[in-house]
Amino acid sequence: MAKSITKGILPDEMIMSKILVIRGKKIMIDRDLAELYGVSTKRLNEQVKRNQKRFPDDFMFQLDEEEKAEVVANCDHLKTLKFSPNLPNAFTEHGAVMLASVLNSDTSIQVNIQTDVKENRKDITLIFEALKQLLNPLQPKRKMIGFNRKDDE
Repeated sequence: MAKSITKGILPDEMIMSKILVIRGKKIMIDRDLAELYGVSTKRLNEQVKRNQKRFPDDFMFQLDEEEKAEVVANCDHLKTLKFSPNLPNAFTEHGAVMLASVLNSDTSIQVNIQTDVKENRKDITLIFEALKQLLNPLQPKRKMIGFNRKDDE
C-alpha cells in the first residue's frame, strides 16, 4: 500500500512538485495521486475503471509510450515506471478532484470535503455580493451644487 499523508490536507509544495505538463495540460500521474491519497496505484486504477463515466477525456487520459519515456527521463521519482508494463494514467485537476470522490481513504475523503467547502464558499460569496448589490441599488448621479473655479492662466 502507498504511503499515506496523515497531516490533514495535502501540503501545497508536495502537490506542486508532482504536477507535470503533458499535451499542454497540467496533470498528475496515477502513481503520484495514489501516494497522495494513501491508496495503491492498482486500487486507484480499479476505481477509475469501475467509474469510467466520471472520467471523460478532459479529466483523464493514458500516456503513450513516448510520453511515458519522457516522464521517466525527466522525473527522478518516476524512474521505476520504466519497468512497468502498463502505461500510466494522467489526471487533470478535475480528474484528481473526481478521484477524491470515488476513493475511500481518509485523505481522499478530507480532500473531497475541502473541495466541496471551497466551492460552497465561492457560491456563498457570490450570493452575498449579489445581495449587497440588491440592498444598495445604484443611486442616480447627482449634479454637483456650487461653482467650479477655473485656475487663472
